[in-house]
Amino acid sequence: MLEWKWAYSLEILPRLLSAAVNTLIAAGIGYLIALVVGLVFALLQRTGVRPVTFIVREIVEFIRSTPLVVQIFFVFYVGPQFGIRLSPWASGMIAIGLHYASYLSEVYRAGLDNVPKGQWEACKALNLNPVKTYFRIIIPQAIPPSLPAMGNYLISIFKDTPMLSVIGVAELVHTATTIGTETYRYVEPYTLVGLIFLAISLPAAFGLRRFEAWVARYFGMTK
Repeated sequence: MLEWKWAYSLEILPRLLSAAVNTLIAAGIGYLIALVVGLVFALLQRTGVRPVTFIVREIVEFIRSTPLVVQIFFVFYVGPQFGIRLSPWASGMIAIGLHYASYLSEVYRAGLDNVPKGQWEACKALNLNPVKTYFRIIIPQAIPPSLPAMGNYLISIFKDTPMLSVIGVAELVHTATTIGTETYRYVEPYTLVGLIFLAISLPAAFGLRRFEAWVARYFGMTK
């Protein structure tokens, strides 16, 4: 029977916690990229210019229909063929950001479509230009109902960061694998990784629910 080595666990824990910080940074930056690019994708599909709408929609569908790991490889290994050389960190965060931007664009689209038609008509009656219409009137109404889905994707990004290990990014799983290779013990590193993911994901999910409830109260959306 395999014995759990507490001394060994305490010895490797600082390395894993340091890697957890890297994981959080990768997830956070990737999510910020997804939030911004996803909104751009959603707005471009509402321009009314058919070629732009078609191209952006096909880009979104292509990204959604291909695995994240393939996109990570593509950015890191194929990019240099076109003169785009990025570090593993940059490649990973861009790939994650673009991948989830395609999903968030659909979340934004649903939120925008749910804004009452009267709000659009009022903006037109007030002669507001598109920028003011979207960023002062429409988007502030579209975001609050979309927060649950947006929060789910934040948790999903965090759980998908282990895929960055395929290009050598020193996140949690990559670090655990390295430790296991050095010591020929894998039970403790991978168990601790699972516990660290759990310790971060559960409070994050709880915090997101509290934030959603606060936003609902702030905007008078409570039933």
